Amino acid sequence: MSWLAGYFPKKPELTPQQAERLAAWQARPTPRQDHPINASRYVVVDVESSGLDTARDHLIAIGAVAVTHGRIQLNDSHEIVLQQTQASDKDNILIHGIGGTVQREGTPPAEALLNFLEFLGKDPLIAFHVAFDQAMIKRALKTFLGLTFEHAWVDLAYVAPALHPRIARSTRALDDWMGLYQISNYARHNALADALATAELYLVMRPLLAAHGAESFRDVKTLEQNWYRQSQPV
Repeated sequence: MSWLAGYFPKKPELTPQQAERLAAWQARPTPRQDHPINASRYVVVDVESSGLDTARDHLIAIGAVAVTHGRIQLNDSHEIVLQQTQASDKDNILIHGIGGTVQREGTPPAEALLNFLEFLGKDPLIAFHVAFDQAMIKRALKTFLGLTFEHAWVDLAYVAPALHPRIARSTRALDDWMGLYQISNYARHNALADALATAELYLVMRPLLAAHGAESFRDVKTLEQNWYRQSQPV
């Protein structure tokens, strides 16, 4: 019956304290998504991984910064490296700069992910190209905490072109949008630095969001979904 393990992976064993922390996070109330942006807290997130295969590669680091009441809160940020049993290869390390020793001496994954959840709370997440960040975080949470992570996300990779349809085809990557808005990044491919740059992108787009009537997370999500549907091939 060992072949069943691939379909029903073993549930991770948490300490009583870890299980209590996870239960406390799950019991937190979820904020309403129709509250005004300037009266809400959002968490902008970015991840670094051992590669681009969301089914096989490993989550290495999470960087996140809160945007509260329409302002980036540098004192409300979070960066953590998950402990790896084996460091990623040299080419991968050259991209994100997280060396082998740092990876092997990182925070044990269950503890790291609980810290992230407690920082996040139940507030909505914002990222650029959500699919990758979401997949890596979801798989890690399932693997190390046994948690099915169903959370609200907004993808600026679809919000930005919705606000600038004339240049949508030529302006796709985060670097493109950063260049357009003259946003600097002190350490590209560092999870926290990229999260901060993404947060800045979100804030500089706020006047255009307001002009489109997007005054709440729900409104921004609707704008994202409309552009996504519009951009799909017929």
